[in-house]
Amino acid sequence: MLPVKADILNRLQKDILHLQGFKHLPTDIAVGFGLGQIETAFPNHSFPLSAIHEFICAGPEQAAATDGFIACLIASLMNNGGVSVWVSRGKTIFPPALKSFGITPDKIIFIHTQKEKDILWIMEEALKCEGLAAVVGEMPEISFTSSRRLQLAVEQSRVTGFIIRNQPRNLNVNACVSRWKISPMQSVSEDGLPGVGFPCWNIELLKIRNGKPGTWQVEWSAGQFHIASSLVTSLPEEQKRKTG
Repeated sequence: MLPVKADILNRLQKDILHLQGFKHLPTDIAVGFGLGQIETAFPNHSFPLSAIHEFICAGPEQAAATDGFIACLIASLMNNGGVSVWVSRGKTIFPPALKSFGITPDKIIFIHTQKEKDILWIMEEALKCEGLAAVVGEMPEISFTSSRRLQLAVEQSRVTGFIIRNQPRNLNVNACVSRWKISPMQSVSEDGLPGVGFPCWNIELLKIRNGKPGTWQVEWSAGQFHIASSLVTSLPEEQKRKTG
């Protein structure tokens, strides 16, 4: 490709990303997630901030793995002393366990409510608060209209949002910039020592706007992600259509 043509395409892609809500943060507040090879799947090789990310869970095991992975992500967002909000129906998180993911438990505001519409309303209002580092909401279903409202909120406040969908009835199209599925993997004990090893996850990036979906095996140890292997660089076109 000619240099001039490549430069034009690069500038057009950046303009499109800006219009879709992908805004570069100033370098003094840039966030490093340490995701390694996974970051090549994102537009501009950077985890999308000021955006809504969707996580699909088929059961309690995947939900627990998802909670751990998200905790690692928001820990990076809270590095500068920020506070996050976690909205759910029940007390599914054991706060002291967050220390293993680099989070001081009292920096998370947990809100519990039984009604889905209340979870959605609380999440939207929290996402409008510029002082928050991140907002996590647990809800099985979300419509395109509701997800669009959340995305518009974060584009103004620059807060990053995470939706955990436990056992959703259908995987509808929505305005979230990404769709993930995190599954637990058997941990490997260090040097053959007895006991449970470090958390290991199979991370599937099912959909990423203007990015490249893929699958990776990851271990969390010593406060960092360690990529075991990159299994899939792209999903079949038929599966991409299914995941919307």
